[in-house]
Amino acid sequence: MKKKLSLHIKIFIGLILGATLGVIANFYFPTATYLLLFQKYISDPFGKIFLNLLIMMVIPLVFASLALGVAQIGDLKKLGRIGFKTISYFFLVTTFAVTIGMVLVNLIRPGDYLKEETKIQLLQSYKSEAAEITAKTEKTEFGIQTLVNIVPRNIVNAIAKPNPDMLALIFFSLMVGIAISLINKEKAKPLLNILEGISDVTVVIINIAMKLAPYGVFALIFGVTSRFGFELLVALSMYVLTVILGLTLHLFGVFSLLIKFLAKYNPILFFKNIKTIMLTAFSTSSSSATLPTTISVTQTNLGVPSQITGFVLPLGATMNMNGTALFEGVTVLFLAQVFGVELSLTAQLIVVIMSVVTAIGAAGVPSGSIPLLVIILVMIGVPAEGIAIILGVDRLLDMCRTVLNVTGDVTCAAYIARSEGFELKK
Repeated sequence: MKKKLSLHIKIFIGLILGATLGVIANFYFPTATYLLLFQKYISDPFGKIFLNLLIMMVIPLVFASLALGVAQIGDLKKLGRIGFKTISYFFLVTTFAVTIGMVLVNLIRPGDYLKEETKIQLLQSYKSEAAEITAKTEKTEFGIQTLVNIVPRNIVNAIAKPNPDMLALIFFSLMVGIAISLINKEKAKPLLNILEGISDVTVVIINIAMKLAPYGVFALIFGVTSRFGFELLVALSMYVLTVILGLTLHLFGVFSLLIKFLAKYNPILFFKNIKTIMLTAFSTSSSSATLPTTISVTQTNLGVPSQITGFVLPLGATMNMNGTALFEGVTVLFLAQVFGVELSLTAQLIVVIMSVVTAIGAAGVPSGSIPLLVIILVMIGVPAEGIAIILGVDRLLDMCRTVLNVTGDVTCAAYIARSEGFELKK
């Protein structure tokens, strides 16, 4: 009897096939009508259907898992302790990620490698996309209003937008969970049963969606690789390499140490157990879309209890953006180098702080950090339209940084579980 291929192997095959065929298509017939038709009517729609199927379950899953996690923790002192450890971990690890990126970009100086004619060509090619992002940035409320909006007047309005306000949903879910833990146990039981039912239903739907994952991943990767060519990659190679080097050092260096010494777990076994999460994150470029898989695999493969995953992972998908922060820091300094803007140590420190803060506010969807990146560029005197230079390779880098974002959430969940006395699955 033939042994069935595991899901992560099927996803990996879809990833490699999609990337290979996409690169070949771009190299040999980038403007062919049949390629454009295939992208428009087959690969793009199927990829979006797969992505939407995962994102569709995010709101009910976040609400149910977070409210349930808080209610199961029960003791508000314990909740406060876990909450403090979680948020502290997010901030420290994200700050460390930005610092790695900033050191690398100062050492490598990728902006010095970009030729003037390439810069002009890129600015011209992505002028319209840059203008759209700049216009969107002007409408972005960031600062004290962001803090105010965490407490929504109307939770339905907050989550019914094209880009739901996840911080508002998290706050509402936390309050529901706290309220359930404070009321009479008999009255709380029906509510807990409903939340458990919602959680179980979302898991079943996610399992159905993941059966389509190899084909969805193929479609998503083919769409990306058949559009961006090697010429663009070569032109921005030093920038791309700087970002990927920073992400790799943080992923396999910093996270390995944290898993070894904080979670008391074998790093090799850790990465082996979460490979499905990492592949899903890479192909979807979305922390939110990966969240259902992250919760399921973290519980099943690592043995992290549901009250920890239900609390830490939804928070992480919104607030813990290590890869995004590293990417923002490198990109700001890269564009400053391209435009000849010399930044003092104080200015670079401001970039570090802003990268950490804006990464928390970035939407967990593909390219969600780009509008907030423009805010930092304007702050340090780099032209906002300069964002056009990196737009062509952003989707590739988005895929890479999402892996770091999501892996960071899992490392935090493993650490919190271990610190609370739970044994991880060996």
